[in-house]
Amino acid sequence: MTTGKSQKRLGANTLTGIVTNLPGGGPGTASATAAVSTGLAGAQARHERSRWLWVRTLSPLHWVFLIVLTVIVVSAIFAGVVAPYDPSRNDLMNRLSPPAFADGGTGAHLLGTDQLGRDVLSRLIHGARVSLTIAVIGTLLGAVIGALCGLLAGFRRGVIDDVMMLIVDAYIALPFIIIALSIVSVLGSSFAVITLLATLSGFAGYTRVSRGLALQITQQPYVLAATSIGVPPFRLLIRHALPNIVAPLIVLTTMEMSSIILLEASLSFLGFGLQPPTPAWGLMVNEGREYLNTAWWIGVFPGAAIMLVAISISLLGDWLRDVLDPTTGAS
Repeated sequence: MTTGKSQKRLGANTLTGIVTNLPGGGPGTASATAAVSTGLAGAQARHERSRWLWVRTLSPLHWVFLIVLTVIVVSAIFAGVVAPYDPSRNDLMNRLSPPAFADGGTGAHLLGTDQLGRDVLSRLIHGARVSLTIAVIGTLLGAVIGALCGLLAGFRRGVIDDVMMLIVDAYIALPFIIIALSIVSVLGSSFAVITLLATLSGFAGYTRVSRGLALQITQQPYVLAATSIGVPPFRLLIRHALPNIVAPLIVLTTMEMSSIILLEASLSFLGFGLQPPTPAWGLMVNEGREYLNTAWWIGVFPGAAIMLVAISISLLGDWLRDVLDPTTGAS
């Protein structure tokens, strides 16, 4: 199998050969051959440049937060290597040690220590792994389940559509924090339960968006043609409909991911999320609430981390919407 570049070279050689072998070939033919080669080279160069046009749509502000988000994600992935200390190790002799840049701080703990002498920076890095893992898993599961339910409701219509929309409307009518607290009170607070809540938090949004897109797709000629030749409904959903709603769903997932991070932080702050000694950002903010006057760094740094991640993901979602949505006129 030839690669893309090999195919382009093959096409250029073919056209050049055609021009060369024209009847009455001569100096004019050589000029035509050179013109064809130049035109093909210019078209290939423009095609290569067009692949990177999306970079121009990133503003300096987008670049700043994209770099911040990249650093946080990489630190979370390699938390065991990047973190200078064990996040659960107590060191009561160095409890409430200020950050290195504050009076009395030392380079041994760049962001200080908490009330048990645990390194704040190490807990922030490991907390990023916990929060981002829950956000990614919950977002992906919610997107897959919601998209399939919405496509099924939009294509099948009838009773399935009515029942699905009734469930979604009833789900949206209740504040999700109440639903989350009810589930936690019954099932307890664990990583699996918090991930389940993260999955449920965006279910309704994915279902409604995918259903609306499915209603539009069912009227498209390619869907009507596939239906007329007897394409099975499941194959029609997965092979023909799902790829055409991926772009809007990608934008929605970025928005939902920041909401999931805030949800996990809110539950941990209220004491219904992950429990100590798990290094969760919301739990760290809750622990630092009692030390704001004497050791502000315990709660301020995890709060700032939550804010930076939420803003970074939201800006990334806005940028993806501008790039992937043809109605915005972005190029």
